[in-house]
Amino acid sequence: MKITRIRLYKTDLPYVDGAYVWGADNTISIARASVVVIDTDAGLQGCGEFTPCGENYMIAHSEGVEALARLVAPKLLGEDPRQVARIERLMDHAIQGHGYAKAPFDAACWDILGQATSQPVWMLMGGKLTDGAPMYRVAPQRPTDETIVELDRHRAAGYRQFQIKVGGDWATDIDRIRATVPLLQPGEKAMADANQGWRVDNAIRLARATKDLDFILEQPCKTYEECQQVRRVAQQPMKLDECVTDIHAAQRIVADRGAEICCLKISNLGGLSKARRVRDYLVENRIPVVAEDTWGGEITSAAVAHFATSTPEEFLINSTDLMNYNTTSTGIGGPTVKGGRLYATDTPGLGVIPDFDSLGSPVSIYGTT
Repeated sequence: MKITRIRLYKTDLPYVDGAYVWGADNTISIARASVVVIDTDAGLQGCGEFTPCGENYMIAHSEGVEALARLVAPKLLGEDPRQVARIERLMDHAIQGHGYAKAPFDAACWDILGQATSQPVWMLMGGKLTDGAPMYRVAPQRPTDETIVELDRHRAAGYRQFQIKVGGDWATDIDRIRATVPLLQPGEKAMADANQGWRVDNAIRLARATKDLDFILEQPCKTYEECQQVRRVAQQPMKLDECVTDIHAAQRIVADRGAEICCLKISNLGGLSKARRVRDYLVENRIPVVAEDTWGGEITSAAVAHFATSTPEEFLINSTDLMNYNTTSTGIGGPTVKGGRLYATDTPGLGVIPDFDSLGSPVSIYGTT
């Protein structure tokens, strides 16, 4: 089997609730998705997607996939997409870093491998170790009374874990946490996610002011070192997110016991291939994980669902249904949601096909049919 054509599409994904406010003065209302579609001479077609949470998130932007495609797509034509490790090495040899831009190519090859072997991707990644991943839902930065109403709405839809966005004014964030966390019902969890937004001193102030409350403190500061300063003071469990970038970061976290939870964003780690290795290493060292991505539609959500399904249940904190954050789609099919849980399909590959009506015309094409 050989790759005969690679197409790149871009489409806008408007946020369902208008403005998504997070971290320190970050707001998005529309995310820009990049979708890679790989065709083969065997008639199989695979897809992958990368969508950043705003143009400044993790230095990742929607132009990155297009720029990388110009370099790597010609090198992938004629290669066997089922050899996912070889494809990964070819991309890494062609360009250093920029894993977020490689991630949709990697996912598309996993998709084809699954179809070629008549197996869902979760089976190829280790089997069904979680049958229905528990989901969280984000409550962006809004006035506290609006946040309380929003949490009730998500609770009624079946969610039992909530990510409350903070990271702006630390004093206001204290009030926001103190007003919402005590409203949690039995069996529910809350993460106060600063998305790197606080200085160390203010993060410490917040941790001390909320030490009597049971919640997870997520990525309070920009760097790993700063988060460790806060962790030495905070009594809350700490979840690291943006600074979990590769296997070397995971090794440092394990050596330091530097977090109680690690958030694994597939694109941030460079794709399913690399994310699986990081996950397995953390789980082997008894650090639980979150399975998710930066943003995305149905195609990203499919990859997330397969990743979550192949994660041991006792070490999977939660996942999320990114496709339900948007008013438009990138794919048809994909995971389903029931009772606050995310279920990957049992069909071969990722179980999703591109929504070409939504995607429109490709922005670039490499190879021929």
